[in-house]
Amino acid sequence: MAATIARIAYAPVKGLALAHPDEIELEHTGLRQNRRFYLVGADGRLANGKVFGTLVQVAAEADADGTSLALRFPDGATVAGAIALGDAVETGFYGRSVAGHVVEGPWSRALSAFAGTPLRLIRADEPGAASDRAAAGAVSLVSTASLERLAREAGVEAVDGRRFRMLFTIEGADAHEEDGWVGREVRVGAATLRCNGLVGRCAVTTHDPDTGVPSLDTLHLLRAYRSHVPSDEPLPFGVRGEVVQPGSVRVGDEVRVTEPA
Repeated sequence: MAATIARIAYAPVKGLALAHPDEIELEHTGLRQNRRFYLVGADGRLANGKVFGTLVQVAAEADADGTSLALRFPDGATVAGAIALGDAVETGFYGRSVAGHVVEGPWSRALSAFAGTPLRLIRADEPGAASDRAAAGAVSLVSTASLERLAREAGVEAVDGRRFRMLFTIEGADAHEEDGWVGREVRVGAATLRCNGLVGRCAVTTHDPDTGVPSLDTLHLLRAYRSHVPSDEPLPFGVRGEVVQPGSVRVGDEVRVTEPA
């Protein structure tokens, strides 16, 4: 059976709830809407899900160019409208600097009230810049079989793949078959990707994807059965890569390795 796209997931605002479209358009920088917005704390440093896990309870919807944004909170309250930009800022992203502008208006106030701490909403100036690894890691993939293997290691019926916040979930591949795609090109729908490495994991994956509360020790599990896997990032699970040829990708599209090992 050919491997296919089972699910597409992206975050309009880094750290908030994932959106699940049936079709996306990949550019060289990845998905234009993915993590176009992000949050910083009162100290100007990047605010991420390791500290503010419960922000996954807030759903976000933005247009392709980041000119409008809607936030929906668990109590049903919605903050929505056109974006107005304020001061320019530079934010540290894992050893590099990302240029952006403060988003004026009610969004920061609403998110700060929900999180119980001051937060500022920022829009990255360039699409794709606020991905953790920029263009070199603009896309990510994991197989449903890998998730099933992790569930067996955990002794649970299933592990929700949303914990890992991957752009593509693949069905029809063997468990951790995607590890062997590193250094190779993969055709995904009408786009072509080059897989650059395995994705190392952090404490965010221990959080329940609906509540943001720690509920499964994924790091202990990965350390127990994946620590021997060669990787430039610790505790690897899934692969990351860049877009070689832009194109559309739909749920159900074929996933095919086009470059031999």
